[in-house]
Amino acid sequence: MHQLATLDYIVFFIYFLIVAGYGIWIYRRKTGHDGTIEGDSKDYFLAEGSLTWWAIGSSLIASNISAEQMVGMSASGFKIGLAIATYEWMAALTLIIVAVFFIPVYLKNKIATMPQFLHQRYNGTVAMIMAIFWLMLYIVVNLTSILYLGAIAVSSVSGLGLNFCMYALAAFAIIITLGGMKVIGFTDVIQVFFLILGGLATTYLALNLVAEHYGQSGVLNGFSLMTEQANEHFHMILDRKNENYLDLPGLTVLLGGMWIVNLNYWGCNQYITQRALGADLPTARNGLLFAAFLKLFMPVIVVLPGIAAFILYKENIFGAEMMQDGELNPDRAYPVLLNILPVGLKGLSFAALTAAVVASLAGKANSIATIFTLDIYKKVLNTEASEKRLVSVGKIAVVVAVLLGVLIAPFLGIDKKGGFQFIQEYTGFVSPGIFAMFILGFFWKRATSAAALFATIGGFLLSIFFKFLPNFADLSGLAPFGFSVPNAAGVYEIPFLDRMGFVFVICIIAMILISVLQTSRGVKTNGLEVDASMFKPNRGFAIGSMIIIVILTALYTIYW
Repeated sequence: MHQLATLDYIVFFIYFLIVAGYGIWIYRRKTGHDGTIEGDSKDYFLAEGSLTWWAIGSSLIASNISAEQMVGMSASGFKIGLAIATYEWMAALTLIIVAVFFIPVYLKNKIATMPQFLHQRYNGTVAMIMAIFWLMLYIVVNLTSILYLGAIAVSSVSGLGLNFCMYALAAFAIIITLGGMKVIGFTDVIQVFFLILGGLATTYLALNLVAEHYGQSGVLNGFSLMTEQANEHFHMILDRKNENYLDLPGLTVLLGGMWIVNLNYWGCNQYITQRALGADLPTARNGLLFAAFLKLFMPVIVVLPGIAAFILYKENIFGAEMMQDGELNPDRAYPVLLNILPVGLKGLSFAALTAAVVASLAGKANSIATIFTLDIYKKVLNTEASEKRLVSVGKIAVVVAVLLGVLIAPFLGIDKKGGFQFIQEYTGFVSPGIFAMFILGFFWKRATSAAALFATIGGFLLSIFFKFLPNFADLSGLAPFGFSVPNAAGVYEIPFLDRMGFVFVICIIAMILISVLQTSRGVKTNGLEVDASMFKPNRGFAIGSMIIIVILTALYTIYW
């Protein structure tokens, strides 16, 4: 039944009223009666000194988990299996590394935006190029995919029109975002609550359906049956002969390009780091550690339902529902499961899905507004702008960015590419160069601005080169490279995670050579304020980190 019952709408509107009401209360308490605090741009964009560790951790997860995970990663669970959970589990370890080594550098040097870091460490040219690039990436790739995939999922569950759902999600996100980072951060706590509660309801139903199909009951029996009936879907490290090897190439998920994906996303990304940049170091670290624990849990919500849907599809429980235009579409796995939820639970899961989409949209729109206002408007268009003017420009930027996303999204073919892979593939063209520029900028004082420019532009060009090189060699009669494999169409490609690793190594080597050559000729560099004591975590953080590492080791050992 592709529509919501009255009780489902009641549950959803309770969620809407709670989030909206709490957001208004936070906003009114923040601005006070005279509205003077509203004019503080750092308070608006970073919620400076306001967010608690649990708000930071919740906001990180709420902003990260969206339609590309709820829908896209469930689809990958349907197609690939548990191996796709490596994005979540490796992120948990990455968050610890970012908390120990990255956040202290940002906070010590009073960094508010990623372009500001580049300006401070390299120069204004590098910062401006990257500011413009990040705006384009966030709007054209991230914002559009969140909007469109979210609208598809919401439309599939509710029966409402796709365009209406997209406009409604955009409007809801704008309302939340206009309140600033403090409103986003604290409302995200509620969003995460609904996300986890609704997600667990969907997982419970999916596993129970598997158990009932085989004459048993209960989620534990359902999980056990899943491991028996789809054993090939419970291996974290894929063999080279696996048809999904291009997406997750073997040990690369532990030793190669997956590190670049995660460290770049969690450590060099305005959208993510912005949540911690307004806090003190202990609070920021505890927030990231809390997010790391939540990350361990996420595959239960976003991957297991997809595997359950795969088993039920094989058993002809889901037939026509999984088809689109006469072909199997794994992106329909999660919406199909939502549609068979009982009344009430369906409303709860619908609220969870909406919460995931809206929280991500709000976070992304706020980051777009922050970069545009602080790194372009303030530095180029109006250097004398008052704090109140900066906040006003930020709010206008939020509305414009979301409207652009609504207009662009239908023309990108996001649903045909697969949402999760769409984002990973396109950001993977630029991540290696950006991460090389950041990592040397952090920890090597001799890195020059010319070297950073090479990593930015050269990294992108190298990614394109490696994308098409294997097939060019094959078409030219040369043997395709040993690390390339044919895709579904028979076109040879290097798995994009491997490609990212190659480009990153080349960028690092080239940056070192360029920097050594320049500094030996007297070129000066802008070092950051860094000392060893910054990187020493407290005892509680160290114990929490060790627990996460032990859990991860156990998971990869069991499901190798």
